[in-house]
Amino acid sequence: MSFIIQFLTELQEVGNLLWRCIKGLKKKPRYFGEIMRQMDLIGVGSLGICVLTGFFTGGVLVLQVYPTLDYYGATSNAGQGVATGLIRELGPVLTALMVAGRVGSAISAELGSMVVSQQIDAMRALGTSPARKLVTPRIIALIITLPLLTIAADMFGLIGGGLLANYLHSLDPNIYISSVRTGTHVEDLLASILKPMVFGLIIGVISCYKGLQTTGGTVGVGISVTKAVVTSSIYVIIADFFLSKVLQSAFSGTMF
Repeated sequence: MSFIIQFLTELQEVGNLLWRCIKGLKKKPRYFGEIMRQMDLIGVGSLGICVLTGFFTGGVLVLQVYPTLDYYGATSNAGQGVATGLIRELGPVLTALMVAGRVGSAISAELGSMVVSQQIDAMRALGTSPARKLVTPRIIALIITLPLLTIAADMFGLIGGGLLANYLHSLDPNIYISSVRTGTHVEDLLASILKPMVFGLIIGVISCYKGLQTTGGTVGVGISVTKAVVTSSIYVIIADFFLSKVLQSAFSGTMF
């Protein structure tokens, strides 16, 4: 029972933090410079790890799927299998998990350090809202950059799958590209953009909340970072299930 009460209490506090950020969008200043700085740190800084994750994920998909396709004489559908698995599911989820580990931990550590060094209290004393100054720019940056990172991961995943299929199994690149086009639908592309936007919101809100709730000095910063990464990752996976179900219902009658 205590676990349920704690969960509901944290959910209420996270909701209040998000609501303060939404209300703050109507007021000035809006800190566009901070938003751009966070987009650079999050987007450009995470591009390498997301591209590598996508590239080798596409390669692994070909490595695992191709023998089965070869058994049934359907090797020409290798590109379709990679595109379907990567764009619909693996690309958005794996990119979000990578960003949660890299960016979520950094956000929580930064805000937690500001809390224990009383910088947050100083901001409040000067009349500056920490939610508007610190939380809102990070959430907006994540919502904008995470779909772009997902697209980059998907593209390099398809490239990695094609290169491995050609190198190991001598699959004609033209056949692979044609199969990718066959297996890619507008609904899949929309899902690969909508999912990361929700994931970015989840990672941003939870990481900022955990950072602002830091107690216990520098030891507490480490605890907040761990909680932020673990909680964000769990909620991303849970949200992926429900988003997939909602999108499947919305796109009923299609292959998604």
